[in-house]
Amino acid sequence: MSLSLKISNISKSYDRKPVLRDCSFSFDKGHVYILMGPNGSGKSTFLRICALLETPDSGDVKYYLDDTFQNATLKGGNKKDIKLRRKITLVLPKIGIFNSSVFNNVAYGLKVRGFQKKIIKDEVDNILEFVGLRHKKNVNALKLSSGEAQRLGIARAIVLKPDVLFLDEPTASLDPHSTEMIEETIFRIKEHEKMTIVMVSHNIFQAKRLADMVLFMYEGKIVDFGTKKEFFEKPNDERAYKFITGQMVY
Repeated sequence: MSLSLKISNISKSYDRKPVLRDCSFSFDKGHVYILMGPNGSGKSTFLRICALLETPDSGDVKYYLDDTFQNATLKGGNKKDIKLRRKITLVLPKIGIFNSSVFNNVAYGLKVRGFQKKIIKDEVDNILEFVGLRHKKNVNALKLSSGEAQRLGIARAIVLKPDVLFLDEPTASLDPHSTEMIEETIFRIKEHEKMTIVMVSHNIFQAKRLADMVLFMYEGKIVDFGTKKEFFEKPNDERAYKFITGQMVY
């Protein structure tokens, strides 16, 4: 069983300035969705609302577990279900790191959920191996490189086995080697964990490598979307075309 997500007519403003305008989309299970667009187009706000960390001014966020509706944010309300919240997670560009070992950083969420020590050890060791950090398990996490820290953030998220993983520019400002490591981790998550991944990226080449579907946002709206092949070969929106051909300055 896994979650699917449908958003309908989402709008959001800050200080009366519209950030999202009437956004609607359905995310199917088990696919990688890349959200693209110029700076200020509302991508990060969109991600936070989908992850139930912010409430829209209007519109619906609905999660379905095998076609059965799960409580989420409803028409601007605050109704949330803790069991649902534990099935989704968001990794930010800069993660908060505890002043403790890499192992303890990844184990924290499992400890909070009351897992037994043996299960925690096995799960954390497996995830650290999965993201290439097992050799760093006893190192203070504050000493990790930026690329390693980002992999730590992903490890901390996926050890909880969410159904939907939101990634907000996970390779922003990373060197090519670290970017390659993060992308390889995302490939492996898709292959082995069967999670739905919704990821913000400015990197067109990265989207071509990772995406099943691409969404393009402009001034708070989803103005174009399609499969990777459809979007990059023949975008429907002129602004999307200018973005992917480098004609749009952002």
